[in-house]
Amino acid sequence: MPHSTFQPLPRNGFSLVEMLVVLLVMGLLATVAVLTIPGGERKLRSEAERFAARTVAARDEAIVGARPIALVVSEGGYYFERRSDGQWQPLPGRGFDLTPWNEGTSASSGRQRVVFDSLGLASSDASVRLTRDSSALMIHVRRDGKVTLDAG
Repeated sequence: MPHSTFQPLPRNGFSLVEMLVVLLVMGLLATVAVLTIPGGERKLRSEAERFAARTVAARDEAIVGARPIALVVSEGGYYFERRSDGQWQPLPGRGFDLTPWNEGTSASSGRQRVVFDSLGLASSDASVRLTRDSSALMIHVRRDGKVTLDAG
């Protein structure tokens, strides 16, 4: 009986496991790319969250500093003031100065002024509606000083 040697055929292409791994990696990269590209709704939420966080920081500053802090909001942007020497003066510090709304974002609130006292209580309720493209968010400042963000 002749002795035959088995020689494997040359491999052409990829195995199923290799293909699945490549597809998985491509899917993950596509997901990361989509999530990092800021869309209109994501930009709007980011801006609303930044506004809410700065408002809470100003309220906390009123409590810690034991002096009133005012939030002034308009269609163009917002800023913070503090009562010092009988006058309202701009609140110093990064994030408290005049901050315009991002390009493409509009606010429908009219001009509003809310003063936080040394207990963190607001002088009045206030609502700011931010819109961008077809998305809208509402930021509410309640008299108890709580700041909330809702779909608008």
